[in-house]
Amino acid sequence: MGGWAIAVHGGAGVDPNLPTDRQEQAKQLLTRVLNLGIAALCSSVSAVDVVELVVRELESDPLFNSGRGSALTENGTVEMEASIMDGVGRRCGAVSGLTTVKNPVSLARLVMDKSPHSYLAFSGAQKFAKEMGVEMVENEYFVTQDNVEMLKIAKEADSIVFDYRIPRAGYETCGTGVQSPIQMNGLPISIYAPETVGCVVVDSQGRCAAATSTGGLLNKRAGRIGDSPLIGAGTYACELCAVSCTGEGEAIIRSTLAREVGAVMEYKGLGLQDAVNFVIKERLDEGKAGLIAVSKTGEVAYGFNCVGMFRGCATQNGFMEVGIWD
Repeated sequence: MGGWAIAVHGGAGVDPNLPTDRQEQAKQLLTRVLNLGIAALCSSVSAVDVVELVVRELESDPLFNSGRGSALTENGTVEMEASIMDGVGRRCGAVSGLTTVKNPVSLARLVMDKSPHSYLAFSGAQKFAKEMGVEMVENEYFVTQDNVEMLKIAKEADSIVFDYRIPRAGYETCGTGVQSPIQMNGLPISIYAPETVGCVVVDSQGRCAAATSTGGLLNKRAGRIGDSPLIGAGTYACELCAVSCTGEGEAIIRSTLAREVGAVMEYKGLGLQDAVNFVIKERLDEGKAGLIAVSKTGEVAYGFNCVGMFRGCATQNGFMEVGIWD
C-alpha cells in the first residue's frame, strides 16, 4: 500500500439518541472537509498544510466543539486550544487559552514555524497572535445560543456536562441554526466526551502530519487544559504515523495516547490498525476515547471504546468512509 491517506474526526462519545438530522449534518460537514483535503492532496499540497486547512474549516463551522461553537467555560466565555505536528523532524506547535483568535490551529502553526517555542498559552498566546497579525474576533463570535442554554443547565446541575443537543418533545429543529429548547442527557464525565475536531494526513511523499482543535469541556474551570494541545497526548506525528485523539481528555493525557500508537508500531512492530486497537484496549484504563491515524505507507485507521465517533477517512486507492457508529 502507498500513496496519500486522510482521516478527520468530530469527536468521540456520541449520544445514541442524537437526532437523525443532526447526524446527517455532521456527516455532511465531515464529507465536505474530507473532500477539501482530498482535493488538496491531489494537488500535491503537503501533509502539514492539509491538516491545517481541514481543521481551519472545522473550526469555522459551529457544529462541532472547536473555534466557533466552542463549549463555554464556567464564566460563559470560550478558552480554545489546538496543536499541530509535522512528522518530518517532529516539529510541533500548540496553543491554549485563546479567547479571540478566529482559527486556533493556524496560530499553533505559527508557533511551530515562526517562534522558538512549541507551546504558548493565554495572554502570551494572544500577544503572539496580535504580533503575527492573525484574524481576531470578539469572544461573542464563538458563543452559540445552544451552548449558552447548555451552560445554564450545567450550572443548575452543578456539573461538567457534554455537548449533546437533544431536542425536547415537539421540537425537530435542533442543530439547524433555529433556536429551540434543548435538554442535556445528563450522562457523567466517565461515559461521554466532547466533540473535539482533528485531522491526520500522509501525503504522496510519505510525510505524516496531525492537527487537533477544541473548546474543551462545557462548564470547565477557567484555565483547564485538555489533551488536544498536548503533544503526545491528543496529537502526535512522526516518520511512521500521525494520530489525533478525542474523548475524555484527562484519560488521554494519563495514557499519552497519541504517542503510544507510534511507540507500539516502533517497538512492538505492530501495523497501524493493530497499534490503534492495542492502545484503545490496553492504555485507556477507565477512560473513554477515540482516535484517527494514518501511516507513512498510506494506511488509515481509527478506534474508539465509547458509543460512536464522528469520523471520515479516504485513501488514494479510492476508499472513502464517513460514519458515526461502530
